[in-house]
Amino acid sequence: MDHSGQITGVYGEVSCLPTPVSAHVSEEQLPELRIYTVATEWSQGDLVRGSRLRYSQQWTLIRDSNEHKSIRTVLPPGPCVPVSRELLSGLSPIRSLRAVVRETVGHQLLEIWDQHCLRKCLNLTALNKHGRVYDDAQFGCLSWSECENKLLYVAEKSTHDEESACRTDRSVYCEDWGEALTNKSVPVMCVVNMQSGSVSVLQGVPPDVSPGQALWAPGSQSVFFVGWYHEPFRLGLKYCSNRRSALFKLDLDGNCESLSGDNLSVSCPRLSPDGSTLIYQQGQVFGPHSQCLSLQQLDLKSGKTSTLLDVVNRPHTGEFAGVYEALPPCCWSADSQRVVFSSARRNWKDLFMVDRRSNKVTSLSDSLFDLPKLFGSWKLLTVQKDLMVVCCSSPNTPPTLRVGFLPSAGEAVTWQTLQQPIMTFDFHWTVLDVTPPQDEDNTHYSGLDFGAVLVKPSRLLHEAKIPLVVFIHGGPHSQFPAEWNTTTAGLAKLGFAVLMVNYRGSTGFGQDSILSLIGQIGSQDVKDVQRAVLTVLRMDNTLDPKRLAVIGGSHGGFLSCHLVGQYPEFYKACAARNPVINAATLLGTSDIVDWRYTSVGFQYSYDQIPTAEALAAMLEKSPIRHAAQIKAPVLLMLGGRDKRVSPHQGLELYKALKSRALPVRLLWFPEDGHSLSRVDTQVDCFLNTVLWLQQHL
Repeated sequence: MDHSGQITGVYGEVSCLPTPVSAHVSEEQLPELRIYTVATEWSQGDLVRGSRLRYSQQWTLIRDSNEHKSIRTVLPPGPCVPVSRELLSGLSPIRSLRAVVRETVGHQLLEIWDQHCLRKCLNLTALNKHGRVYDDAQFGCLSWSECENKLLYVAEKSTHDEESACRTDRSVYCEDWGEALTNKSVPVMCVVNMQSGSVSVLQGVPPDVSPGQALWAPGSQSVFFVGWYHEPFRLGLKYCSNRRSALFKLDLDGNCESLSGDNLSVSCPRLSPDGSTLIYQQGQVFGPHSQCLSLQQLDLKSGKTSTLLDVVNRPHTGEFAGVYEALPPCCWSADSQRVVFSSARRNWKDLFMVDRRSNKVTSLSDSLFDLPKLFGSWKLLTVQKDLMVVCCSSPNTPPTLRVGFLPSAGEAVTWQTLQQPIMTFDFHWTVLDVTPPQDEDNTHYSGLDFGAVLVKPSRLLHEAKIPLVVFIHGGPHSQFPAEWNTTTAGLAKLGFAVLMVNYRGSTGFGQDSILSLIGQIGSQDVKDVQRAVLTVLRMDNTLDPKRLAVIGGSHGGFLSCHLVGQYPEFYKACAARNPVINAATLLGTSDIVDWRYTSVGFQYSYDQIPTAEALAAMLEKSPIRHAAQIKAPVLLMLGGRDKRVSPHQGLELYKALKSRALPVRLLWFPEDGHSLSRVDTQVDCFLNTVLWLQQHL
């Protein structure tokens, strides 16, 4: 078998393991027993097709009516059923009717299924009331009314209203919502009447607001939605929790009111089962594009809003560190008193519950003191009827489906595994905490530390030291939790050790850590990664200090290129995906121009005109400054459709290195965006990265 074939085979093995992406719980009461049905949806990469498959699978759990916290029997699961071309789906509250928006050739259909068969099918495209239905995580939704007579979703506003307008308008520029949302511009909320089969577009949304994440209010005579302000112009929305937005209520007569404060960012409205309370996440506008969020609760009867969970500036050791990610669709306990969610906590992703009566937060994942910790990551898919469905994983354990009932006060959860991964891997992994030395401390945010996750192949070739690949996350305000990562697993299986660094500014370490990086990019983050590498080399003498490489995407690519420029003798190879190379030239092409200013320490406003001072700061903090010092061979992987970091960024470094006759290789993916997420692209990137590392280490 040829070398490339072996690498592709390894990637196929680690990347084709399925991941549960959503779940739904229903319950049936029999005289002696309670029966729970857990319906799950999974995603799986398929290298033959070059795309991701989605399929559903169902489990039946039985427990005694009186014994309330443990499951007596788990029946064998049903078969895996492919769900092809389903954009959205949702179960109705009473009769469990299943609504599906399905993509067919040239048309989008709305199907309603009951326990027997397909009951109704509408051709939404032919009805011509709106454009394409939104199925993204930012705007998309599919919400049944409690009477099951109405269905709510979001779609692109119809253009046929304007087609009668004069022909000179055909070429007028249409703004979009940026990276991964380029076909989305003017969303509208749409309601299907189940009796008549008619579709209507809700009127009354303020003209400067784009609606999304909509749901029915109790009584189904009005809807709640998040509205993003799109004046004076749209900024990229994906991965950005700092966009000015508000929570609104709109009744079916077109009366609209704002329910949240001014100049804030809101998301994820979730209604309690008893219909009394709406919770939502709230953050700041501008500043870091991803941040520690507060959890607000709105009492619908009194109209009063209070804070359920505040922003955590400095977490105490081992404790809850704040809310950093979106809430799952269902996150309430059955008694409407507790909210369950997952969030980053240092180098982990953990599962938490907050009690509204005490505002107290507890961790629900296996006790931190049960070491060794089997799972480094707990992601809540749903909690319904007090049954939590979670996806657990670690660097050597692929996604695992587990369930457990919400505990009574003071009790631990009895977790049960429904689906073991097909295989586990015998890598070793450890989590490190790193304290910067005195001269690398941030004077404005003193005393912060950070972390990293080290993954090593288990069997060493005799005497040989292991080459180390330093893997840096993008964002910069994101995280590498100790979870399953296909790139890391593939590299470890091929004999590399991998160090995933959570430098200061990563999520899970409190808001102070995030703010500490503002104005310090290209220095504090670079030093943190270097400090983590020196720490692990000092700790572990099986690693080879002469064979070090650095890889990463986006801000991780920015840091990779910085490291080979600032420490030219230290690293022997670099592979960067869509890296920021020159922040000054990126200013005019990025969909998140605000972050270009914020990251280098300047306040942003929409009417900003570039100054020599701002451009100088951007250039000064960019890897291109150090390009002349680079000695390590550099592999660049660029998406031709990247709206966040223009591929011309990578081309700038390519030319700088070519002109110095340094080894550089550039892969161009014309159909890909910022995340290079197409399956065939990911295989290509992994294969080329490994060959590059093997060649130069």
